[in-house]
Amino acid sequence: MTTPPPQGNPYAQGQQQPQGQNPFAQGQPGSPQQAGQPGFPPQGAPVPPEQPRRKIGFKTIKNIVVVVVLVGAAIGAFISSRDDANTAAVGDCMHRGSTSDDNPDLEVVECTSSDAQYEVLAKIDGSFLSDTLASSKCEAEAKGFQYVYTQSGDGKDFLLCLKDHKK
Repeated sequence: MTTPPPQGNPYAQGQQQPQGQNPFAQGQPGSPQQAGQPGFPPQGAPVPPEQPRRKIGFKTIKNIVVVVVLVGAAIGAFISSRDDANTAAVGDCMHRGSTSDDNPDLEVVECTSSDAQYEVLAKIDGSFLSDTLASSKCEAEAKGFQYVYTQSGDGKDFLLCLKDHKK
């Protein structure tokens, strides 16, 4: 009687073939997943359509325009505020925008303008807490002055010595 041939691969030295498993079956560990398994659509299934891109709507465009207008207005206000008393220099003409003595709202204007009311004779840096001190400083610096304007608290304190502008 002859002995049956050994089972499995005769060249696999020391490796044992698992019992009861087909070595040629698909789905072995390390093999790629097949269609129909979890995570993959079954074969022949339709591919879902790509999501449509979101269109820019009227509301979005309106909001952008509003922001641009507000930023432009803020920049315009800043630029126009630069024509006030703190930018004045000797020889500039000023216009009084308010009747209040506490806040006359002086603005620099062209001397040829019909709005020109005062002419700057001197601009003196520093803090002047009383009208007497401001007037004495203007007397020393600008002969013929008629009015004093002091500004403080905006980061730069100064005194303007003014006279009426002759038109």
